[in-house]
Amino acid sequence: MAQVLEFKLPDLGEGLTEAEIVRWLVQVGDVVAVDQPVVEVETAKAMVEVPCPYGGVVTARFGEEGTELPVGAPLLTVAVGPSAPGGDAGESSKGSGNVLVGYGTSEAPARRRRVRQTAAPAPAATVTPAPATGTPAAPDPGALDTPSTGDRPRADGPVPVISPLVRRLARENGLDLRALTGSGPDGLILRADVEQALRATVAAPTQMTAPQPSTAPAAPAAPAASTGPAAGTRVPLKGVRGAVADKLSRSRREIPDATCWVDADATELMRARTAMNAAGGSKISLLALLARICTAALARFPELNSTVDMEAREVVRLDRVHLGFAAQTERGLVVPVVRDAHARDAESLTAEFARLTEAARAGTLTPAELTGGTFTLNNYGVFGVDGSTPIINHPEAAMLGVGRIVPKPWVHEGELAVRQVVQLSFTFDHRVCDGGTAGGFLRYVADCVEQPAVLLRTL
Repeated sequence: MAQVLEFKLPDLGEGLTEAEIVRWLVQVGDVVAVDQPVVEVETAKAMVEVPCPYGGVVTARFGEEGTELPVGAPLLTVAVGPSAPGGDAGESSKGSGNVLVGYGTSEAPARRRRVRQTAAPAPAATVTPAPATGTPAAPDPGALDTPSTGDRPRADGPVPVISPLVRRLARENGLDLRALTGSGPDGLILRADVEQALRATVAAPTQMTAPQPSTAPAAPAAPAASTGPAAGTRVPLKGVRGAVADKLSRSRREIPDATCWVDADATELMRARTAMNAAGGSKISLLALLARICTAALARFPELNSTVDMEAREVVRLDRVHLGFAAQTERGLVVPVVRDAHARDAESLTAEFARLTEAARAGTLTPAELTGGTFTLNNYGVFGVDGSTPIINHPEAAMLGVGRIVPKPWVHEGELAVRQVVQLSFTFDHRVCDGGTAGGFLRYVADCVEQPAVLLRTL
């Protein structure tokens, strides 16, 4: 007899708590093999194809494309065993070889479910109308924070919410979750349900007091003064934008940062790059040369390649440089990471920057390629701006910002000349070092930009 196993959305790592279904790769009734990708999801960090750890026949799918599911919510069910419709004895319920958090390679028994031949459509979210006064009913704090087992609640039971983000969103907007019917499995309330309810509340017409009749002559109509809050459009902080907001907010809360900057004459660096590229072979990017300068500077000032452990009250100096670089994409700002940048030459750095940039634009970066950085290089000069005050990429300790390189009047060898000038901005965590160390780092970087031969002496 066929056994039906339930595959839940696994923990995709790096603290991610939810993912949005982008595209189903299988249909109900399809035969899947162990470790075959069955769905493409988008997390706050990347697009990921999720493999199924079971082999058999897909009997049900949970969630339409565009639905956001919390980690642990059911994705699909698979009938395994020789009696499965369309299956064969070769498929088994053995654990997958891929180590998915919560699945691994063990043969732990999965939750049994009755076989469904078709996926039942999820009910649409409904909202109970608010009172006519326009004042939302005060939510019951106990009901909002009551954990749910995922079963459909009784009328006096807990609210079916798994995600703490959903509960917080409802609480911050004064929305009573008991007034919603979730569109997720077993009535689970998703973030999309809360957002739809909030949009419906904003769109609801506000009752206006009828004007009183007047016997006075009608005066020219004047624009009515607005007494309420300004109307606007709500844009959910989700996906990449939400991840950026969370990380930058945490950086500002936890890191006592300071910024210093200096103008540097980049004329000789630009000439050196032109000469390198004229010699044949692979082209060297300017970003790669700046990255090479950064890794040399971090070797001289290792305090800045570190992180702070406040619980242990220790500064952890890291022995390898994993260099992040800011990349603007259609999905928002992402920071891919070049592993072991300190061990790469300019040619290798150029190739890795190009590969990661292309993956960022295509939305195919993996969570591993977006995490683990120890220092970030931000070239905002590509946007045509001169300077900035970078926000440190938590939990790193520093970031170097590079503005545009433009011709400017400059005193060179005692005479006024037109030179290629760049502004360098350096933000650092004041807990790991004082201004003398930060100033020394920035001055060394500027010296390498102005006289690339300085870098050669340190190699």
